[in-house]
Amino acid sequence: MNNEEKVEVVEEATSTADDGAAEVSEDLDASLEDVRRERDEYLALAQRAKADFENYRKRAQRDAAEAEKRGRGKLAGALLPSIDNLERAMLAAGVSPNGDPSASEEVSAQEALARGVALVHAELQSSLARAGVEPFDPLGEKFDPTTSEVISTRPGEDAGTVVETLERGYRLDGDVLRPARVIVGE
Repeated sequence: MNNEEKVEVVEEATSTADDGAAEVSEDLDASLEDVRRERDEYLALAQRAKADFENYRKRAQRDAAEAEKRGRGKLAGALLPSIDNLERAMLAAGVSPNGDPSASEEVSAQEALARGVALVHAELQSSLARAGVEPFDPLGEKFDPTTSEVISTRPGEDAGTVVETLERGYRLDGDVLRPARVIVGE
């Protein structure tokens, strides 16, 4: 083989090597692009999963808070008739349901019983207040059907105004738990 032939063989080998290198480079670029696309798909999937989990966590917290509020409402609703009866017993014994009875003086058995009932009433009211339950009395206000229930009307009084409260209403965190039962003027 002469020098020209050798040069031609070397040029042909170099050309083939350049073509092979170009093919390898193209294959690597295509593989790299596939890997990038797959990486982007997995990243988007992970981001969606993270957002879905965050939404689930917030929804679970909201549901738990609502369930707790419903539970407090059920408990308060069950206690309200007892409070009403305690208030009636206190009124019958001559003790104000809103007063602060003092046990420092000597009293009769009836007064002691009435004060004991008043203490139980105060403790129940305090427990309900800690649970977010508040009493309200619409006496003297315009009748509001969203917060009160008319039991009767009284002629000759301020028309549309609550003239007597038979049972106070109660709210739980601002929502009406039980409407006030009232007499409205005609």
